[in-house]
Amino acid sequence: MPTFKTPIIAILLGGLALTACQSGSGSGATAGKGEAAAIVNGTKISVAEVDRVTAEQAQGQQAQLSQLELASARLQVLESLIQDEIMFQRAKKDNLMPTEDEITSFIQASKSESGMTEDAFQKRLKETNQSEQEFREDIRKRLAVKKLQEKLNNQIKVTDREVEDYFKSNPPIAEAGIALSQIVIDAGDNGARNDAKTEAEAKTKIEEVAGQLRRGGDFATIARAQSEDESALRGGDIGFIPAAQMVKTFGQQLAQNIAQMSEGQFTPPLPVGQGRFIILKMTGKRTENRKMTLEESSAQIRNAIVQQRSSLLVSALMASSRNEAKVENYLIKAVIDNPNGLGVLRPVTPASAASPQASGSPAAATSPAATSKTLAASPAAASPAVVASPATASPSPKK
Repeated sequence: MPTFKTPIIAILLGGLALTACQSGSGSGATAGKGEAAAIVNGTKISVAEVDRVTAEQAQGQQAQLSQLELASARLQVLESLIQDEIMFQRAKKDNLMPTEDEITSFIQASKSESGMTEDAFQKRLKETNQSEQEFREDIRKRLAVKKLQEKLNNQIKVTDREVEDYFKSNPPIAEAGIALSQIVIDAGDNGARNDAKTEAEAKTKIEEVAGQLRRGGDFATIARAQSEDESALRGGDIGFIPAAQMVKTFGQQLAQNIAQMSEGQFTPPLPVGQGRFIILKMTGKRTENRKMTLEESSAQIRNAIVQQRSSLLVSALMASSRNEAKVENYLIKAVIDNPNGLGVLRPVTPASAASPQASGSPAAATSPAATSKTLAASPAAASPAVVASPATASPSPKK
């Protein structure tokens, strides 16, 4: 079953994801789409919006869900949209709205960094059933909430003594492992510049990229220009991978081959299935675990403390704002009033009702803490070949 996440983080610093999740606060057109699933302080969240976001997050798998699972997913999505709207209204109350120029700059920068052409952008708008104005309103909400997060973080002060105490009680370990970057060429239609759309085109393109690298081309520069993966935004960087995770990440044979590489070396083009090819470069290597010094780990520790407090602050703000808000959740009422319909048009079939796996609960999405952990997050879609995050706690490896 797909995982249904809080929509508010779909675009923040994660490229132009184009997730369709406006809550109706931005324009009359959005606010008027269909019957209300909920109303937050007078702002409507429509049933159509809930279903659109549910379909988007189900990634085409909604037909595989039982009626009970679908009803649970819709409740989770609606709760997330309610939380989003509450936080947006709080940002608006605190005069943290972005300007039209800031919205335009963010969209243009995201297009440029992700290599998305204007044609690909318009195509994605149609795929997500959005107008350009609706998309701008979605960006407005996200930038406003991002400013609210930054305002909270600016209130957090971490002293040197706190860093030292943290270091003494939790001495960081620099794990053995490697830091990698990648270039990915994918036969899928992903809107990238010079996009390879067939397996033959992908194979030709990856060989051309390999030739550029062999002739001394800069890996990061080529990755930004040619890679068809989200990691291109970071020059191909996919972060540090501990030695203990190498086999799980790459498989036995490839993990062994990578472990034998030296810093600065890169692999030949590697087919990874479904018309996808990658080239990996080792950007750092640590051969054994070792204790980190206070100087090495102070920035990491300070950031960890800030993130912990930020999560608590957002959770508290969300709870406080939720208590003050007037929320009318009609979808929940529909489920309670008609438990056999579960708030959807089609009745639950006997097979679906009897399924022990169809037991989703909306409670998981109602916790403010769940939202607080993700408000400032940056989604990074990992490559199927390399499941690694650049936001790992480990510092750059040293020999």
